Amino acid sequence: MSNSIVLITAGTSDLEPAPIPADWILNGRPETRNKELARSRDRTATIYDWSCTAGRFTWHYAEDEILVVVSGETFITDENGKEHRLGPGDMGFFPAGSSCTWRVTGHVRKFAMVRTNVPRPLVFALRVWRRLSRMVRPQVASPLTRAVLAVAPNAFWGACVV
Repeated sequence: MSNSIVLITAGTSDLEPAPIPADWILNGRPETRNKELARSRDRTATIYDWSCTAGRFTWHYAEDEILVVVSGETFITDENGKEHRLGPGDMGFFPAGSSCTWRVTGHVRKFAMVRTNVPRPLVFALRVWRRLSRMVRPQVASPLTRAVLAVAPNAFWGACVV
């Protein structure tokens, strides 16, 4: 995967059919479409543009999902039976293993980041690796720090002397 920055204007992606499993649909005939926009280099996170027409369905989350509604609205009923409205600009987090009911009254479009859960031992190993890497490689100074050092190096270093 490239290291290129991905910038997408909301609502401009050409989406492809991505049907909801038939046994998840509770009412209506919701039609869903999506498009993968980006994927992290380690392949644990993927960004999607997703849309859905009117209908009611249960959604089961196998992976963590963070979403931001771009247009339209949906009503989410959580596992406790409480209904929440999500409209443009609203964000939701759905942890892996959770389920909820979606009620789309007209049309909804969202950007979603889906993240694969990594086993705890690997997370611990990654934290150790990052800490060791920071200790070995020199820290890169921010532009602000470089500017302060260029203007008043003695004032900065004098404050750091113990």
